[in-house]
Amino acid sequence: MCGIVGYCGPKKAADVLLEGLKRLEYRGYDSAGICVNNMGNLRTIKRTGKIKDLRNIVPVTFEGHTGIGHTRWATHGEVTDENAHPHSDDSEKIVLVHNGIIENYQTIKNKLIVEGHTFKSDTDSEVIAHLIASLYTGNLESAVKETVFLLKGTYGLAVMHKDIPDKIVGVRNGSPLVVGIGDSEMFLASDVTAIMAHTKQVIYLEDKELVVITPDSYKTFDFNEQELQKKVENIGWDLDQIEKDGYDYFMEKEIYEQPESILRAFVGRIDREGATGHLGGLNMTPAELINIKRIQIVAAGTSYYAGMVGAYLIESIARIPASTELASEVRYKNPVVQPDTLYFVVSQSGETADTLYAMKELQRKGARVLGVCNVVGSTIPRKSDGGVYIHSGPEIAVASTKAFTSQITVFYVLTLILARMRHLSFEEGIRIVSALESVPDKLREIFKDTNSIHDIAKRYSKYENFLFLGRGLNYSVALEGALKLKEISYIHAEGYSSAEIKHGPIALINENTPSLFLVPDDNLRDKVINNIKEVKARKGKVIAIAVKGDDEVAKIVDDVIWIPSADPLTYPYLMVVPLQLFAFYSAIELKRDVDQPRNLAKSVTVE
Repeated sequence: MCGIVGYCGPKKAADVLLEGLKRLEYRGYDSAGICVNNMGNLRTIKRTGKIKDLRNIVPVTFEGHTGIGHTRWATHGEVTDENAHPHSDDSEKIVLVHNGIIENYQTIKNKLIVEGHTFKSDTDSEVIAHLIASLYTGNLESAVKETVFLLKGTYGLAVMHKDIPDKIVGVRNGSPLVVGIGDSEMFLASDVTAIMAHTKQVIYLEDKELVVITPDSYKTFDFNEQELQKKVENIGWDLDQIEKDGYDYFMEKEIYEQPESILRAFVGRIDREGATGHLGGLNMTPAELINIKRIQIVAAGTSYYAGMVGAYLIESIARIPASTELASEVRYKNPVVQPDTLYFVVSQSGETADTLYAMKELQRKGARVLGVCNVVGSTIPRKSDGGVYIHSGPEIAVASTKAFTSQITVFYVLTLILARMRHLSFEEGIRIVSALESVPDKLREIFKDTNSIHDIAKRYSKYENFLFLGRGLNYSVALEGALKLKEISYIHAEGYSSAEIKHGPIALINENTPSLFLVPDDNLRDKVINNIKEVKARKGKVIAIAVKGDDEVAKIVDDVIWIPSADPLTYPYLMVVPLQLFAFYSAIELKRDVDQPRNLAKSVTVE
């Protein structure tokens, strides 16, 4: 959940580090720091707050050509300058930055205290620096390797030694680390966005791998000290894709990018001639797909809700039993894996810790696990048995928007493939293809005038509690809408199936708890209208997202956000985008930090 940047080369290290940390801001953090080795003189500056605050206290005289930097999201110890990274040992010769959690740090710390070590912070990370120092006998990489054998937990580490001014040792176990290869310069980072301004040539470290970088070289090793030959890969994103491009906020830009990102998710994957689709990355033959008896989708957060849409589509259209499970629960329930069940793990970043652990547990039990991811080269695509990239492009805002709609697009295509292999007619297949192809233009129609959404958000942002209600395909969209409002406006919101309101949540209805209903023109519309009337009978305020021309809805609710008429299958797209805008405008009205909401991180790489 934190960010790491390392640099060896001819440039002024402090400038490279600060620029890289700035590009990692989207991951979420509460403090930051850098350390530069200037010809054997280590200088460290760290503090709580934003990167701009750190930059303001880094003097122009902060020289040196090798350094490491970090953005911290607090786990062990409060948000203080002392707990910020980098951390060092007593002698201040070993300095490091760390992503992850060390589960046995207290045991190691107690032992080191007995040996005479003193600690300046409350973090688990500082313990690693002291442990490396205690094992150092002149070879930094050997000391790091010996240290990680004693650690229990997850870590991405970048380590320097005062007496070795042009070397950084990196090591990975459960927390991402990538090496950037430049022209007489080398980079280390937790995310390619930190270094892509300088190079597009990278290698990805796997778990239990170590790298040593100098300005002119890199060498990678496994934990048995065997040198590895790693594949050099090319970053597929351009730098302008991680800029705001004229928008005030990344989230705003990413909401408005969805017509194009959805198109990228299905272009080249639709076969009109056969009224079906293609997902070559599944690495499965038609015979294998036809024998699948059950599908389970595993994910967390927004990806979980996208998985719920996928499971509903697969079961209702392809007629294969499908379910969605929270990744954090899978690993600890001793899951039953059956040979005719296909598993999908869904993660925007491809590094979500809960989802990765769930995938490994399922694979350990013999499951075939396929990934649905956005970030090329991330861990889930590399470690899964196949899968699909959603091609959403970089998503910088912490709260996911375009990744959600791209993820569900992949499930629409998957559903089409599975259904056409079984019972779905050509005519019905073409209907789904046409419906999917219509989505980008339908969204552009919504974007032509968002003033009404802005006005409604402004008036309702004063309320402290909301209910979001939908049915069928749109039940999970209601959950996602409630999550968006919570994430970026800090307004409490809960999502429910509208049918469930009478089974408890109706007790919450009053004049001060608005309900936001999703009312598509589908087979459940009349039932949702009855639920609205139940709320209105109890003096509850109601906002509806409804199809243009639905006068019956307009007469019974307080406010309406209109969407264009469409094939009922595609209403999740047309419903979720206004919900994203409603959350965005509410947060703006409340002067929240929309792109970096409090306590949240873009990629949750710890349990």
